[in-house]
Order: sequence, then C-alpha cells, then structure tokens
Amino acid sequence: MDTDKNCPVEATLDLIGGKYKALILWHLSGGKLRFTQLRKAIKSATPKMLTQQLRELEQNHLIHREVYPVIPPKVEYSLTEMGRSLLPILVAMRDWGAGYLRSKNTEPNCFMMRADPIPKSN
Repeated sequence: MDTDKNCPVEATLDLIGGKYKALILWHLSGGKLRFTQLRKAIKSATPKMLTQQLRELEQNHLIHREVYPVIPPKVEYSLTEMGRSLLPILVAMRDWGAGYLRSKNTEPNCFMMRADPIPKSN
C-alpha cells in the first residue's frame, strides 16, 4: 500500500475504494459465498472485474479464499477478522447514502437496506 504521508482516509480508500469492493464485503457479511453467488448478487460486475476485486481484497487480507480439493473446483470466500472490522464503516456509508438519497426525495431501495450485516466467525 502506497499512501501519501500515511493518511488514514487514503489508506482506507486504498483498501475498499474499488468499484465493487464495498459491495463484496457487504455481501460476505452474511457468511461464505461462492464466486457464482457473488456474481449473481453483483450483476453489474463483469467476471473479470469481480475476480480482480476479489484478488485485491484477498491480497489485503480482508477476505479469505478457501479452495476445496474437489472436481469441479469449489471456492468459497469469507471475511477475515480485518474484513469484519470494516462493517461499521459500511453501515455508516449505507446510512449516510440513505440520508443523502432522501434529501433528494428518493427513497433508498437496495439489498443493503434489508438488514445490518451480522458479523459471523468462520
């Protein structure tokens, strides 16, 4: 991670600033998911972009990738302890965004409004 003068905000954005990273983390807050499940949940992400974002999250120790030795290969993704520590930030982002949308007379309506993430241990 290359941050300017060790700026905490820049460091956080370096970790979760990708187009789909926050959404991936939010979806994984409910437990382990396979690639195809994430792909269905984040329809706007191409498989290539989703793979890239997952790799970056894994390299930054925010998610864990578990490969099972079966044919066909089975891969599951889950949050690490560090990844779970970001959930309050994601909740705050959701709440701020909901307030912003309401200020524009738009009712928020997305999967993130259904429930707060419940951190689970793996």
